[in-house]
Amino acid sequence: MTNLNKKAPDFTLMGSDKKTHSLKDYLGKKVILYFYPRDNTPGCTLEAESFRDNSETLSGENAVILGISRDSLASHDQFAEKLDLPFVLLSDEDSKVCETYDVLKEKNTFGKKSIGIQRSTFIIDENGILIYENRKVKAEGHAQEIIDFLRSHNQQNS
Repeated sequence: MTNLNKKAPDFTLMGSDKKTHSLKDYLGKKVILYFYPRDNTPGCTLEAESFRDNSETLSGENAVILGISRDSLASHDQFAEKLDLPFVLLSDEDSKVCETYDVLKEKNTFGKKSIGIQRSTFIIDENGILIYENRKVKAEGHAQEIIDFLRSHNQQNS
């Protein structure tokens, strides 16, 4: 799905705040849409904590954070509460949004093949246009990469 500078596909999912969230609800703000494999795993915990620790800075860049995985809302609730996350986690149990954003990939863990989420982040601008895509996210330092991109992007467009 490399559609940089095109309209990002809309979706509607239930969030850890017990509300439905659609991409179109966030027009007027930048959306950091990050897909992660599983709640309560080391890399996903590190990534969520990094976004949590930088959430005020990202908010100052007119951005909201939305995390998406195929975990249940109950799992998201526990994960968000345990890490004190100030942003919403969306549940894509039927994988429709993961398929739309083409983040499902074959993984080989200890010789066992399965389909899982490739850690990926997209940034959608205030008008719903996809302006950033990273499909090879390294959990450590990722939030700082996003901050640097947003600041650079804001300077170019001011």
